[in-house]
Amino acid sequence: MAIQSITMPQLGESVTEGTIEKWLVQPGDTVKKYDPLAEVVTDKVNAEIPSSFEGVITELLAEEGQTLPVGAVVCSIEIAGDGEVPASLPAKKSTVSAAILNAGIQKKQESPKEVTAPIASANSVRQQKNRYSPAVLRLAQEHDIPLEQVVGTGEGGRITRKDLQQLIDAGNIPTPKDVTPSEPVATTASSQPVAAIETPTKPIASSPVLQTGDIEIPVTNVRRAIANNMVRSAQEVPHAWMMMEVDVTDLVAYRDSIKMDFKQKEGFNITYFAFFVKAVAQALKEFPMMNAMWAGDKIIQKHDINISIAVATDDALFVPVIKHADEKSIKGIAKEIHELAQKVRTGKLTMDNMQGGTFTVNNTGAFGSVQSMGIINYPQAAILQVESIVKKPVVLPGGMFAARDIVNLCLSLDHRVLDGLVCGKFLNRVKEILENTNKSSTSVY
Repeated sequence: MAIQSITMPQLGESVTEGTIEKWLVQPGDTVKKYDPLAEVVTDKVNAEIPSSFEGVITELLAEEGQTLPVGAVVCSIEIAGDGEVPASLPAKKSTVSAAILNAGIQKKQESPKEVTAPIASANSVRQQKNRYSPAVLRLAQEHDIPLEQVVGTGEGGRITRKDLQQLIDAGNIPTPKDVTPSEPVATTASSQPVAAIETPTKPIASSPVLQTGDIEIPVTNVRRAIANNMVRSAQEVPHAWMMMEVDVTDLVAYRDSIKMDFKQKEGFNITYFAFFVKAVAQALKEFPMMNAMWAGDKIIQKHDINISIAVATDDALFVPVIKHADEKSIKGIAKEIHELAQKVRTGKLTMDNMQGGTFTVNNTGAFGSVQSMGIINYPQAAILQVESIVKKPVVLPGGMFAARDIVNLCLSLDHRVLDGLVCGKFLNRVKEILENTNKSSTSVY
C-alpha cells in the first residue's frame, strides 16, 4: 500500500491560492478516480477537487475555511500497490472541474495543530515579507492587526487567514507594545535610556450598530472571493475612465426586424449585446494594445481575442469567456452568450469556460443603467460597460431634430498599460462599426 497526496490545483490564470469551502469526504471513505473530494473557492470561480486515484482517504490536511497556496497538500489517499504513480494525471471534467496536480507518492504527514499565532521575532518578520494574501491583508486592515508581529502557521511560515481569525476570535490582537525585544536595548554612553518612539496607529473602524429590524447576512465564500478580487483590482490598478455616445438607431431597427424569425429558426434570441461584442472584438483586432495585460516589468499583448462577459446570479458574479470572438459571426456570439448564461444559472459552468479572458464587456444596460464605471477584471487592462439604449432628441444635418436610439459606452482602463489616445481611437472605432450596422451592410451569419 502507498500513500498519495492531493494538492491544491491551479484553478485559473493568476490564481495563487484557494479556500477549502467544504469537504465532501472524510477519513476512511473509499473514493474512485475523479470522485469530488472538496469544494474550493478562489477569487475567480467555485470548483471541486476531484481525486486522480482510487483508494481510501487517510487524512484531511486542511480545514474548511482554510486558505492554501497552489501546490499545498490538502489530503492523503492510501492506494493499492507500491509502484510509482505519475506526478500528474488528466482530470475528468465535472460541472465545475479543475485539473489535479499531484505531488507523487508522499510520506504520511502529520495533521496541522491548532496553534494560536504567537508574536513574531525579528527573524520571522523578515521571512514573512511579501507573503500576504489579499484575504490576509483585508482582515489585517479591518481589525488593525500589525502583520509584522504575527507568526504564520502556513507553509513556510506564511500568515494565513485562519491565523488572523484565531487572534480576532480570541481577542488577542497584538499591538506595537506587545513586541518583546529579542536583543537588549542599546543605551547612550551616559547610560541614559533611549526614548521610546510612539508608533501611530489608525483608529479601529467600528462595526455598524444593529437596530431593531436589521438583518445580518453572513458573507459567503463566493461573495468574499468576489470582494477580494474587486479590492485587489481597485487597489493595484490605476483606473481611468472614458465615455462615448453612440447612435445605434439603424442597429436597433435591423435587430428588431429579424429577431422573431431568428428565434424561430435558431431557437435562441439575437440580442443587442451580441452586436456590441462583435464590434468590440473587431476593434480589438485593429487596436491590439487594448488586448494587453500588465506583468510588472513588462506588458503582455495577448494574441487571442477572448471576450469575458459578466453574468450575475442572485448572490454571485461569474465572468465566462467567449474564446476567439473575432473569428465568430454575430449569430455565433449570440449562441455562445445564450449557452454561457444557461450554464451559469444551472451551475454547469466549467473551469474551461472561465479561463483565458483578455478583455471584458459588461451588459450593464440590461438593468437600465445609462452610465457606470466598471472595476477592471484583473489582470486585464480594460472593461467596457454597454449601457441602456434610450431614445434622445438629436440634431441632424440641416438643423432638424429627430428621436434617435443612443447608447453610452463607458470604458475603464488600466493607466499603467493604456493611455487616452489609444483608448479614444479604440472607442471611436467601436462607435463607427455600430453606427454602420444595418440591414443592407451587415449579416448576422
